[in-house]
Amino acid sequence: MGGRGRGNNRARTQRKHFKQSRENVWRDDRKSDGRNGSDASGETANKSWEPFETQNSAFSEYYKEQGTVAPDEWDTFMEVLHKPLPAAFRVNSSSPFCEDLRSQLENDFMKSLEFEDTGDDEKNAIRPLPWYPENLAWHANYSRMQLRKNKSLERFHEFLKQENEIGNITRQEAVSMVPPLFLDVRPDHFVLDMCAAPGSKTFQLLEIIYKSSCSGTLPTGMVVANDVDIQRSNLLIHQTKRMCTANLIVTNHEAQHFPGCRLSKKRLNSSGAKAPEDLNLSQLMFDRILCDVPCSGDGTLRKAPDIWRKWNFGMGNGFHGLQIKIAMRGLCLLKEGSRMVYSTCSMNPVEDEAVVAEILRRCEGSVELLDVKNELPELVRRPGLKKWKVCDKGMWFESYKDVPKSRRGSIIPSMFPTGRNFADPNEDDGNADLEVVENDAKKQRIDEDTANTVADEEVSDLPLDRCIRIVPHDQNSGAFFIAVLYKTSPLPATAIQEKQNNRGCNSAQAEDGSEGDLAVEANIDVLDAIPDDDAVETCADAVADVSAPDDARNGNEVTAASEATGNEEGAKPQEKKKLQLQGKWKGIDPVVFFQDEVTLNKIKDFYGIDESFPFSGHLVTRNFDMNHVKRIYYISKSVKDALELNFAVGQQLKIASVGLKMFERQSSKEGNASPCSFRISSEGLPLLLPHVTKQILYASKADFKHLLQYKSVKFSDFVDSGFGELASKLLMGCCVIVLKTGDKTLPNKKAQQIAIGCWKGRGSITVMVTAVECQEMIERLIIRGDIESSSAEEVGAIQESPVAEDIDVEGKGE
Repeated sequence: MGGRGRGNNRARTQRKHFKQSRENVWRDDRKSDGRNGSDASGETANKSWEPFETQNSAFSEYYKEQGTVAPDEWDTFMEVLHKPLPAAFRVNSSSPFCEDLRSQLENDFMKSLEFEDTGDDEKNAIRPLPWYPENLAWHANYSRMQLRKNKSLERFHEFLKQENEIGNITRQEAVSMVPPLFLDVRPDHFVLDMCAAPGSKTFQLLEIIYKSSCSGTLPTGMVVANDVDIQRSNLLIHQTKRMCTANLIVTNHEAQHFPGCRLSKKRLNSSGAKAPEDLNLSQLMFDRILCDVPCSGDGTLRKAPDIWRKWNFGMGNGFHGLQIKIAMRGLCLLKEGSRMVYSTCSMNPVEDEAVVAEILRRCEGSVELLDVKNELPELVRRPGLKKWKVCDKGMWFESYKDVPKSRRGSIIPSMFPTGRNFADPNEDDGNADLEVVENDAKKQRIDEDTANTVADEEVSDLPLDRCIRIVPHDQNSGAFFIAVLYKTSPLPATAIQEKQNNRGCNSAQAEDGSEGDLAVEANIDVLDAIPDDDAVETCADAVADVSAPDDARNGNEVTAASEATGNEEGAKPQEKKKLQLQGKWKGIDPVVFFQDEVTLNKIKDFYGIDESFPFSGHLVTRNFDMNHVKRIYYISKSVKDALELNFAVGQQLKIASVGLKMFERQSSKEGNASPCSFRISSEGLPLLLPHVTKQILYASKADFKHLLQYKSVKFSDFVDSGFGELASKLLMGCCVIVLKTGDKTLPNKKAQQIAIGCWKGRGSITVMVTAVECQEMIERLIIRGDIESSSAEEVGAIQESPVAEDIDVEGKGE
């Protein structure tokens, strides 16, 4: 859910944007000089395509000098870098078909592809990644191009495409799967993915949270997935939508300025808002944080060979400062006794070990670099570097004292192993002493003779060998860097800054001793996360009852309501003040708690939803006008608590997506004739199913199969005439058809059952899921033996069967 507001004159991002084919970066159709289709002589060149240049002398010089790999490994290292990256994917552990998918891979594809030529030295065409738990991650020794072009791999390729679209598997680079595993996530954890797009790691974190929770229930934790770019956030939403989760919030912030949403008790005690003691959260702090920062990305050369021609010496240097800011902000938001994983897909030590070393220096012992050599023992890894050099415009520097004065604006001390800042004695009014200021905030004076004895080559005294380096030729993968950090105590005052502005300031430490919503580093330009007293009071008035539908909570919704009624010009001064405060997140739909009791009671009565299902405070919408709500989303308790806190602190979170789509308004002729104007969404059905007591039928294997095959079946055409009769007696509107696996259905097993949302029309039952989902479900059920195998003609009927024109089938046109 989510997207841009309708008032922005911009169309919402459509699914087709994500289906557009990407440029084939392994081809270069440009002419010799890359300009206007002409060669160097000005004549039109008519040459066949050639692959991108996969050599870069600057790259070779840089990493040979850094000693990233041993000299005797260099040729092997480069040889592997020039090969396309093998495909890799994960099986969704929370999928109801997880066991079946794993069994199919182990017993079908591994054997059928055993003798396929992979064009490499590896014996197995596909194999489980040995370091990933429970054989849930797989390596296919084929590039994406081979999978698309090789006819003998067509069935395997179709399997990957179909299961990925449904959400049963996720195609993801193997090394990209590693960082979430070192977080040690549990179901009750609040997890922050600071730079989340495109969303594969977020999906993985959600899988881990759900895997350990009981079937049919929601975990008590949640994931907040953040990305600064709104278009990448839309891609993130599209990726995670396949998970069908109520435990996710997608936000759109600069990671280095991510708001902590710290509740100021003094400011809100006298306001009309919910009292701080009534809120379950007083500050948004996290048990686990994934800090996969923006980087130069040269670890992805195998899947993005265009980086070869773009790579230069300064790429890593340019990211270094931002990476430190993001990592330090993450540590401010991390609870004590919790883990943060810092990672990059870069091989550059300036982006890797140098950032980790600077973090440790600034934190002065409050953060520890963990030794995780005993975790994931089968993962082939190398220790982090303890010495490296810095290159600037082709010049190499082993210490900051060697950097010319003219370049000290671009090359900073933290890029070097020791982080020492050697001041220029000529700038010290003739003072004979040389001041050395260490970035760990400990200052000391040493004389010039001592300074001259410092070795030319700096070596870090920090335990950077505990970092993890993954290089491509060790296990036929991409390259990655990982550091696991553990917060032992509050960050020192030297690592954080009091937020000061012309409206007031907050203390450096919160009342409970935590850092709170604090900035990092004195030179960071921090967004003011907490409004002034007047703004808080105004916000408190607006959200005094966060469940009240009449209260305005976002500028988009207030503007829309004002335009509809024409009352904006005549608004009272206080209302105008609210409008100004609440309009700060332009282009993002509002988040409003759904409290239309009349509509909600109709839904509960129509589907017979029992009282054990928690509805109160768990439903939200993205439309202020309750009479025109199209979709109702369900949120977990953890997300509910976070939203209430966000309202109380003035909506500091810019929320692009939240919740699981549970109900959707009918928009058809027959829909208007139904007693209930909302149907159950296929995404929300698994969660709601154990609590539905009306509009639900149990179909035999034959009838369930016919529904999936033909999409629409008349009452008289069902194999079981009794089922057809029962179906005809249902009320007009949405219904749920469950696959009957025995003579009797045990209520406590409903959560594990296979069910589909359908529409009961005047003379037929119509399936409200896409043809792709129907086909995938049939194949899964055949493999499990729940239904009989279909002929090719029957399977073809799935694609060709008509859909009732007067039914707005879910998924169609979204």
